[in-house]
Amino acid sequence: METELRLARYATDTAYEDLPEKPIAIAKEVILAVLGTTIAGADAEGCEALVRQVRQWGGRKEATILMHGGKVPAYNAALVNSAMARALDFCDGMVPGMHVGSSSIPTALAAAELAGGCNGKEFLTALVVGTEIASRLNAVSVYDGFDPTGVCTIFGAAAIAGRILHLDTKQMVDALALAFNKAGGSMQSNIDGSLAVRVIQGFVSQSGIISAQLAQDGITGPKNFLEGIYGYFHLYAKDKYDTQTVTGALGERFEMEKTLFKRYPSCGGTLAPTDAVLTLVNEKKFAADQIARIDVKVSPHVHKLVGGLFEVGENPKVNAQFNIQYCVANALLRKSSRLRHFDEADIRDPRITELVKVIHVTPEPSLDDPASAKFSIAAHVKVTTKGGDVYDTKSADIPRGHPGNPLTREEHLERFRDCLDYADHPPAAKSIEKLLSMVNRLEEVEDVRSLIPLLLVKRRRR
Repeated sequence: METELRLARYATDTAYEDLPEKPIAIAKEVILAVLGTTIAGADAEGCEALVRQVRQWGGRKEATILMHGGKVPAYNAALVNSAMARALDFCDGMVPGMHVGSSSIPTALAAAELAGGCNGKEFLTALVVGTEIASRLNAVSVYDGFDPTGVCTIFGAAAIAGRILHLDTKQMVDALALAFNKAGGSMQSNIDGSLAVRVIQGFVSQSGIISAQLAQDGITGPKNFLEGIYGYFHLYAKDKYDTQTVTGALGERFEMEKTLFKRYPSCGGTLAPTDAVLTLVNEKKFAADQIARIDVKVSPHVHKLVGGLFEVGENPKVNAQFNIQYCVANALLRKSSRLRHFDEADIRDPRITELVKVIHVTPEPSLDDPASAKFSIAAHVKVTTKGGDVYDTKSADIPRGHPGNPLTREEHLERFRDCLDYADHPPAAKSIEKLLSMVNRLEEVEDVRSLIPLLLVKRRRR
């Protein structure tokens, strides 16, 4: 159980002073992104139902339901807050589809309330070590249809909660081991356009806190949860893994530096095609009604996830977020990709319906990276106009927001402002100003619970 112990010690023993500037900066960018998506997603489909449900469940008043108000058990606050953060699919992510921030931030805030407080340095440290553990396990995983968020992020949530609740190393091993037994989730939820996508994010946070609490009370998990005969490496890495990827250079090499911040509010597999189309539209200045055909080639994995024919089902927003045809048609028609473009009225626009008919998405194996088992995020887009002009591009090898093509500070703030503009009940301008200031200097904050009142709003009666 050497690998398990090393991860647990990393989670419990790392000090803020041990952390380089870059992972701390990434953690702050994730906080900004997730606070924005929580504000914007508070009234998204299914979220108010979750709020009602956790209130009906009742229990100890431990942690706050963000944006809506009221306190419930910490694990249930994390459940609903994480679902809100993920609801619009505009949060951070990591190839091949792991979402950490929409669990890590709500988990950390709920754990801080449960612990009776947490200073900014300890909060940031917990976020970094938890995110790094999840990211390293993600790097060796072969999901084959399992949801990376449900499978990997749960380890980060358990480590974050355990760190803030002051677990010792033995307890941390048990927390991670218990989280292993709660890992799961299927990408079928995404393909079918179900609200389960955002609820899985909540399950991760809920289970992370429960695992930490149980471990703190002496409930044990399998000590060989990674390297055991039926451990994580067997189940989710197909017994093909390098322990150095998981534990090598801990504290020196940061896998979390591969975090991406979406430039557009849709599934990561749609970002490269969206980027490519917007690049062509801006360069060539053609209009939607001039298009005869658009061919989009993506990796086979991306095609299985988001390359199907676009159909409006029970959950139009999710159907659109996880479909290349819609995202390309939207980018072509509206010359941008904003949160409001994934509302039902925009999705059902007849012009979109017509454009989708000329967009053809096919799998292209050569787009995968032959040097690794991970699929490529690149897209190859060819636009043919009615006048016979052909515009061909591979410029979206690294979409905006991915490592290697990062967003600027202004673009991060633009994402945040898009969330505020979209929100039904945004916080007051003074609260937003204070929130931004606190996130920027979080290491100086004495108690991160002071963020929470800034994320509560007076809601209009319906």
